[in-house]
Amino acid sequence: RLEMHNFGVKVCVIEPGYFKTMISNVENLEKNFHSSWKKLPEEIKASYGEGYLRHYAGLLKVLEKTYSSDLSLVTNCMEHALTSVHPRTRYSAGWDAKLLYIPLSYLPSALSDAL
Repeated sequence: RLEMHNFGVKVCVIEPGYFKTMISNVENLEKNFHSSWKKLPEEIKASYGEGYLRHYAGLLKVLEKTYSSDLSLVTNCMEHALTSVHPRTRYSAGWDAKLLYIPLSYLPSALSDAL
């Protein structure tokens, strides 16, 4: 963003929370994880263990329940950034981005890592 400023280009950052899209589709993610897991050398699989993959897949299923299906929150940010005379530097779309990730970014790293 700052590098482009010297060229007269205004860059706005849109930081969405979690939304229901094909990118965040848990079945697709799980399939990709298992495909990648099969390609890993046995040494790396042993380091992580089978439980890691199961735990991560389970976590995705829990998180999926919090995903928003209202993509207009993101597209409204995009529209504002493109059409506003004075667009903001950063846009946060979704309740999780506003109420969780922004405050989390201000915490000390050790505390945010623990959370």
